[in-house]
Amino acid sequence: VQLQASGGGLVQAGGSLRLSCAASGRAFISRLTMAWFRQAPGKAREFVTAISWRGNIIAPAEAVKGRFTISRDNTKNTVYLQMNSLKPEDTAVYYCAADSGTTVWHSARHYDYWGQGTLVTVSS
Repeated sequence: VQLQASGGGLVQAGGSLRLSCAASGRAFISRLTMAWFRQAPGKAREFVTAISWRGNIIAPAEAVKGRFTISRDNTKNTVYLQMNSLKPEDTAVYYCAADSGTTVWHSARHYDYWGQGTLVTVSS
């Protein structure tokens, strides 16, 4: 499975961005659990949010609840991360990840496939 993340950029605090992650390379991509992680400079990679293959289970991290929304369009094999009310502490490289299991994990070690990352910079 290949994952291509896009949509990062520079935005002022309080602004919005939408990231996309396009998946390709195998059958039944729509059955993958998808997630977003991020890694800020000098910090460990952290979980942001994840969505089940049917879209009925969504598990955001506390830091982004009420501000970030994950969604998916299985007809396009694409997952989105809508980020609103951005804060400088949201600055990071954002990675999309996929897992062939049905459990919506928060831990990066459960995800088999990773995209290359897209940089989000939030200025104060």
